[in-house]
Amino acid sequence: MAGEAGPKAAAAGAPGRIKVLIVDDSALVRALLTRILGADRELEVVGTAPDAFVAREKIKRLQPHVLTLDVEMPRMDGLQFLRNLMRLRPMPVVMCSSLTERGAEVTLAALGLGAVDFVSKPRVDVAHLLESYAAELISKVKSAAAARVRPFGGPLVSAMGAGSLPAAVAATRAASPVGARAADQIVAIGASTGGTEAIREVLSRLPSAAPGVVITQHIPRAFTAQFAARMDACSAISVQEAQDGALIQRGCAYIAPGDRHLLVERDGAYCRCRLHDGAPVNRHRPSIDLLFASMAEHIGVNAVGVLLTGMGSDGARGLAQMRARGAFTIAQDEASSVVWGMPGAAVALGAVDRVLAIEQIAAVLAAGRDIAEAGHAASS
Repeated sequence: MAGEAGPKAAAAGAPGRIKVLIVDDSALVRALLTRILGADRELEVVGTAPDAFVAREKIKRLQPHVLTLDVEMPRMDGLQFLRNLMRLRPMPVVMCSSLTERGAEVTLAALGLGAVDFVSKPRVDVAHLLESYAAELISKVKSAAAARVRPFGGPLVSAMGAGSLPAAVAATRAASPVGARAADQIVAIGASTGGTEAIREVLSRLPSAAPGVVITQHIPRAFTAQFAARMDACSAISVQEAQDGALIQRGCAYIAPGDRHLLVERDGAYCRCRLHDGAPVNRHRPSIDLLFASMAEHIGVNAVGVLLTGMGSDGARGLAQMRARGAFTIAQDEASSVVWGMPGAAVALGAVDRVLAIEQIAAVLAAGRDIAEAGHAASS
């Protein structure tokens, strides 16, 4: 098995190939991931490890480019190992997670610690799903190898309910109740790889009276509610999973469910969320392109489009449509993106008014009707 290669051969690796170390307590999963990744000519599985302690020694010896990491392991769980790794030797990590509430909570925490991306645990008993799973795993490992990894230097942020809001956030909400009136300007945000933390960076900096926000993040359905709860806990605005027909209001953000397209429709003087079960677009459901296209059609000049970190090109064409209809458009810059795929594609299309670092974007969005002017100021 490729993961059990001799020390000298494994440490050297094949020239030009991405070296992968698989960490999982299941021998069956280790064997399956080794077979899947080893079948790709650009990848080489240089080793496997059943727990964090074995992994630590193999990282030192084999010098892998990417780690796949099980969330739940004996002796030391995946989160504690990841926390240590990102402090001492930051490297690209793709988490393997179960599609459960517990799996969602732990995986979102792992992304907060610096993991690049995640895949679901493989269903070894469902053979017909393995082909699509293999394609996803290979794509995410390759993307991770080129990603920017940030060292982790802060405490782990756990999922909190709305009742656990930080004091400053709770005070801001109390002073300026959300949902007081419909949004006259709407911000649409799209993100993929690295997007959960990029979205947190934006939402946590917005004031409670910010324009209404609609969000499409490429994420499984089982994760959406947990993700919305985490964003709500750290934001002055109210963040929720989008419901079909929900009125879009100032001081509120609506996140697309992980298996439904989120669109925006005008209803007289108001705007509402619309959810659809159509076919995937750009291999994604929800699709950022569809959200942005609906913004272009129904909101026009009163729309703002923001395309954040992510691999691929979903959202680039939709952002171009928004800009053509008079919307102000923003792309996250390359330096602060984990993967500059989607934002880079939008820039290449000429779909972007301003390219901004992630920490600049919230200040621009908070400016309301002065967004275009604020965008010019922030980038000057």
